[in-house]
Amino acid sequence: MITDTAEFVKRVDGAASYIRNALSGRPIPSVCIVLGSGLGPLSSMAEDALEIPYKEIPGFPVSTAPGHKGALIAGTLSGKPVFMMNGRFHYYEGYPMETVTFYVRVMGRLGVKALFLTNAAGGIDLDMKVPELVAITDHLSFLAEPVLRGPNIAEFGTRFPDQCHVYDPALTDLLENCAKDLGIRMRRGIYAYSKGPQYETPAEIRAWRTLGAACVGMSTVPEAIAASHMGIRVAAVSCITNMAAGITGNALSEQEVLDNAALASENSCALVREFIKRIEI
Repeated sequence: MITDTAEFVKRVDGAASYIRNALSGRPIPSVCIVLGSGLGPLSSMAEDALEIPYKEIPGFPVSTAPGHKGALIAGTLSGKPVFMMNGRFHYYEGYPMETVTFYVRVMGRLGVKALFLTNAAGGIDLDMKVPELVAITDHLSFLAEPVLRGPNIAEFGTRFPDQCHVYDPALTDLLENCAKDLGIRMRRGIYAYSKGPQYETPAEIRAWRTLGAACVGMSTVPEAIAASHMGIRVAAVSCITNMAAGITGNALSEQEVLDNAALASENSCALVREFIKRIEI
């Protein structure tokens, strides 16, 4: 929990200043894409790319999750300047929420207007097909450590931010249209947040299904809340890399997640590129 708000703002602005200086006159992107599992190849598709390792950015943590490289990329994708986070930070890695969402605060101070979150998730709907995509329309965060707990930082947002449209409806419509035009199977759904790192139990999955969740994962929600607090528009997509606990009767494994994320990589990357091509910020 943040206790010294002035010091935290100083850290955020220090990281933003470092990135701004590293860009050396390049335009500051208005869109930031978080590359979840299977989207790593997208980083090589950016033109005129500048890669800044997280360890070089003051205040940035280091991602330890498998497949997360740990670098901020600034480049051009589909003709538009973008930031790409090649690796994110999870609560299950041992980081407090202010560290998990630190990069979101930095992006906001840099002037980013839209955050495109992607992730690998477990399918809760019984009719899902691995590895289909889900455009997130809302979330369940009952188990989340409160992202905004502690003194409010007025420079970032209001004390009690509205959460009716954390996931921007217009951007979700755009995602759906892009998928349709590309012939990619995608549905809309509610994402349930689990702190991890253990997978969920079958009883938890049954409860979330009853509550209307379509998929479940261990990221995205803290970042989306922090972004909404700063007035950043959010779009989010889950790749269903496995059916959630208790559905197939099989044990869940990290390798299954990585393998199926790789199978969906081509479609996921194509969707992101088309979305960036069409987005207007």
